[in-house]
Amino acid sequence: MQFDYIIIGAGSAGCVLANRLSANPEVSVCLLEAGSEDTSPLIHTPVGVAAILPTRHVNWAFDTIAQKGLGNRIGYQPRGKTLGGSSSINGMIYIRGDRSDYEDWKALGNDGWGYDDVLPYFRKSESYHGGANQFHGGEGELFVDQLAPHAVTKAFIESGISAGHTYNPDFNGEQQEGVGAYDVTIHNGRRWSTATAFLKPIREQRSNLKVITGALVERIILDGKKAVGVSIRHKGKNQQLKARKEVLLSAGAFGSPHLLMLSGIGRKEDLEPQGIAVLHELRGVGQQLQDHPDVVISYSSPNTSLLGVSITGSPKMGKALWQYTRTKTGPFASNCAEGGAFLKTDPTLDRPDVQLHSVIALIDDHNRKLHWGHGFSCHICVLRPKSVGSVGLNSSDPAMAPKIDPNLLGHEDDLKTMLKGYRMAQEIIKQAPMAEYQLKDIYGTDKLTDEELLQSIRSRADSIYHPVGTCKMGNDDNAVVDSHLRVHGIENLRVVDASVMPTLVGGNTNAGTIMIAERAAEWIIQAQAAV
Repeated sequence: MQFDYIIIGAGSAGCVLANRLSANPEVSVCLLEAGSEDTSPLIHTPVGVAAILPTRHVNWAFDTIAQKGLGNRIGYQPRGKTLGGSSSINGMIYIRGDRSDYEDWKALGNDGWGYDDVLPYFRKSESYHGGANQFHGGEGELFVDQLAPHAVTKAFIESGISAGHTYNPDFNGEQQEGVGAYDVTIHNGRRWSTATAFLKPIREQRSNLKVITGALVERIILDGKKAVGVSIRHKGKNQQLKARKEVLLSAGAFGSPHLLMLSGIGRKEDLEPQGIAVLHELRGVGQQLQDHPDVVISYSSPNTSLLGVSITGSPKMGKALWQYTRTKTGPFASNCAEGGAFLKTDPTLDRPDVQLHSVIALIDDHNRKLHWGHGFSCHICVLRPKSVGSVGLNSSDPAMAPKIDPNLLGHEDDLKTMLKGYRMAQEIIKQAPMAEYQLKDIYGTDKLTDEELLQSIRSRADSIYHPVGTCKMGNDDNAVVDSHLRVHGIENLRVVDASVMPTLVGGNTNAGTIMIAERAAEWIIQAQAAV
C-alpha cells in the first residue's frame, strides 16, 4: 500500500497531524498505532486514570534501569498504548509552561519557536472555557475546561494564599507563578484526548485517512538517505507501506528514538552491539533525555468525602458512580489533581522552579501501593532538572521495550530543589483551611530533619511522566532534527512529538506536544505546496 504521508504513532501529536494533513482530500494519510482502539471506559471516565496508571491496561508501563539518584530503585514510566497515546491515560492537566521556556528554545538557535511564535498554535487547537482572548482560543477541537472542584481543592488554594502565595486564575495566561485550579482536557465529564478531539470527528468522514491499530512499526525503510516507507507487523504478518511524500515519526520520547535506532539511525555504539547496521550516524538519537522528578506527600484522613476505600465510604462511592452514569458529574468526572501551584524556591529566581499538584485521594507509588481508607496527596515536581539521561536499545527486537535511563535526581541540585519544594508544600498544608481534613502524613515526613527527609525523598521519588529531548531540535552535535523538525541528513523524515523539545517546559508537557504538531502540520503542508 502507498500513501502520501505515513504517521507513526496515534498519540498526542499523531492525531493532530492526521487531522490537519487529511483535511486536503487530494492527500492520502496513514496513521499507525501499535496499541488498541480507545474503547475502554476507563479512558473516557476521568477518574479512571487512577486504575490505568498502575496497570498495563492501555499502558506500555515501561520500567527504567536502576536509578542511582533513587537509591538504585527501578523507576516507572507509564505511556499510552491506545489511540490518543498518553493523552488517553494522562492526568488531563492543560499547562503550556512558562513563556520563557519558548524563549529559551529560540535562544538555542531554533527560529520560529519563541513564545510569540508558538502562542497562535496553542490558541488554534483550543476551545477555552472562558472564551477566546489574548492567550486562549475559542474555536479549536481541544476543549480546555475547569472542574467543579472538591472542597479540599478549594481549601488547598486558600491555604496557599494563607501561606503567602499569590492566587493565579490562569496558569496559561499573563504569568505562571501562584496557586490556583488547573485547566483540564475534560469536557462534559469525559476525557478529551487528542483521539476524541482530532481523530474521532473526522475518521469516518475522510476516505483519504486510513487508521490502523495493533500495528507495530519495526523499522523505517530508507533508500540511501531518504525515508520511503515503513515495515510493520500487523495481525501476525509483516508488510511494507510506502510513503510518497514523508514519514512522520510521532512515537514519543521513548518510541521515536527507539525506532530510529532500530532503523539504523543513531550512534554506532548503540546500534552495533545489537547487530544493527549503521545506515546514518546521528549522535543525538536517544540522548538528552529530560524528565520531571516528582515526590508525593501522602496523607490519610477520616474525611470520607476524599476518595478511597472504606466500609463507611463505599456507599458514597456507589452514589458517586450512579451520579456519574446519569449526569457525568461528581467525583468520577474529576481528574483528582484539580489544583496546584507554581512556586519559586528562591525569591530571586525569574520563574517558578517547582510545581505542586493537589490530589483528592491518597496516592502512593503511582497508585500501585494501595492503602485502606481515605486521604489527600500533594505532588512536588522539579520543573527544570539538571539531570540528563538517555534512551537506548535492550535488543534488536522491535517488540522489546527500549532501555530507559532518565537519571532522576542524578544531580544534587535537583534533590536540593525538591527538598525546598517539599517544605513549601508542607507549609501550605498546615494552614488553617486544611485543618478540617485532619491530615496525617503516612510516612511521618513532617517530623523529619532535612537530612532525614532527603533520604526519604530518594526512597520514594520518581517521574511524573514528562519525558522529552531524545530527538531534540537544534544544530549542535546532539541535535536530531532542525527547527522544522526534519531529521538531519535524511530526506522526507520528520520527528513530531515531545522528543524534539530541546529543554523541558515548566509544567505538564501534553499541551506543548499538541502545539508542536500544529506547528509541524503547517510546515509540512507549506513544503508540499512549494513542490
